[in-house]
Amino acid sequence: MCASLAEHVSQRSETAERILLAAADLFAERGYEAVSMNDIARQAGVSKANVFHHHTSKNDLYLAVVRRACTHSRERLTGLGSPQGALSERFHTFARGMLGDMLEQAQVTRIILRELLLDGEQRGPELAERVFGDNFAMLVAVLREGQKQGALRRDLDPAMAATLLIGANVFFFEARDVLRHFRDVSFADKPEAYSRMLADILLKGILAQPDNTQHE
Repeated sequence: MCASLAEHVSQRSETAERILLAAADLFAERGYEAVSMNDIARQAGVSKANVFHHHTSKNDLYLAVVRRACTHSRERLTGLGSPQGALSERFHTFARGMLGDMLEQAQVTRIILRELLLDGEQRGPELAERVFGDNFAMLVAVLREGQKQGALRRDLDPAMAATLLIGANVFFFEARDVLRHFRDVSFADKPEAYSRMLADILLKGILAQPDNTQHE
């Protein structure tokens, strides 16, 4: 009996995974509006009723696909907020991990960006409330705590810093095929180097630092 139950749970988990993968493939290829639940069922090799058993609607399935791609974000944010190690090094690690997740989950990243470009006014509030809002608030809270501890400028807007980090990573994701053809760009195929340079600029700014050795 236990073995049968375990097999049933395993089969259900496998079916759920196939549905998510099929939906991700189709949403990325055709866009949300052009995909039906019948299409997803056919791609996953299951019945339409089975798809609805796991997800109440196409929109619910879309959000599940997006949330699945964000599973590492909370862990990375927890690491960023950890008291262990210097904030600068934790920030470097977080920036590198965020970009790595976007590149590794390129299919879902494209789904999100595509929907925001096509229907951002309608899709934006839902993604903010049900997918990204908590993680963004957590990132802002970590940066704000860094301000309280004196590690970051007190006049810094932490939401702006978070937006710049995310925005720079999105641009790299979208434009690296163009960037690699600019003779002055050396980092288009080196996401780790890009992340470190980005974190350095966000932490230190672009103005030259005073050379205190001249006054010694």
